[in-house]
Amino acid sequence: TICLLILQVSDSMNVSEPYSSFASVREFILLGFSCEWRIQILLFSLFTTMYALTVTGNGAIVCALWCEWRLHIPMYRFLGNFSFLEIWYVSSTVPKMLVNFLSDKKTISFAGCFLQFYFFFSLGTSECFLLAVMAFDRYLAICRPLHYPNIMTGHFCTKLVIICWVCGFLWFVIPIVFISQMPFCGPNIIDHVVCDPGPLFALACASAPTTQQLCYTLSSLVIFGNFLFILGSYTLVLLAVLRMPSATGRHKAFSTCGSHLAVVSLFYGSLMVMYVSPRLRHSAGIQKVATLFYAMVTPLFNPLIYSLRNKEIKAALRKVLGHLNIIQ
Repeated sequence: TICLLILQVSDSMNVSEPYSSFASVREFILLGFSCEWRIQILLFSLFTTMYALTVTGNGAIVCALWCEWRLHIPMYRFLGNFSFLEIWYVSSTVPKMLVNFLSDKKTISFAGCFLQFYFFFSLGTSECFLLAVMAFDRYLAICRPLHYPNIMTGHFCTKLVIICWVCGFLWFVIPIVFISQMPFCGPNIIDHVVCDPGPLFALACASAPTTQQLCYTLSSLVIFGNFLFILGSYTLVLLAVLRMPSATGRHKAFSTCGSHLAVVSLFYGSLMVMYVSPRLRHSAGIQKVATLFYAMVTPLFNPLIYSLRNKEIKAALRKVLGHLNIIQ
């Protein structure tokens, strides 16, 4: 329903009377990286490899957690959903990016641009909420171990995951619809690798300060709100870990929390550079590099940082690979 709403709005985008005499933009050009053909091929090969590794790594984790019934506990359910989310997150932008490397036109339709915008931001927002839920799970497990089984039940875990997905896909609906209703009468060149609000605001024929402020306010709320919640949760976890009498317990807790904080730092650091400073004018090169960092690099390293250092998940992966070898 949301996608149909965006498509309907995009088809009737020329709603402003003062711009009715202008030819409306029917497609955009995603400029991407303007460089020589050899460098384009090199970047295409690099990004294709990164995309394949990201999908394979996260897909392997999802399969391992799904097949190993002993890992059907809240912590690993969250990790499995996180890996599944990462696959769709990179797939919302990277395939089109790869096609543009080999294309001369580098075009994307008006509806396609805003659908990419919607799914990219919705999946990223869901990831923000899920990281916060995972921090809450670690807080309960370490700081409230006796109450943890009664609080983090399978039913409650499922409800939290559903809330993360639903809130993520509803968070940016209104600003995206508002942006799609703005008059675009040319030029139609987006100097970016994805359809992003900053370049779209710059291409609009009329300024929309209210819509722009709404977009950055929602971005700031979801980024800073979840980041501060995660920071507070891990501060309490750190204090609890330091009070542990067992050195082995402290090492295990530090290892788990360190992995989580590494992912949070990579993801939120690049997001804050892009979306929480509406008055700061970033150059096109900085925008592209920052976007690639949280859109491609972070999902690539997440399986290594978050899951593949975990002994239980590595054992589950070896078990799945062993079954595949037997079948072959």
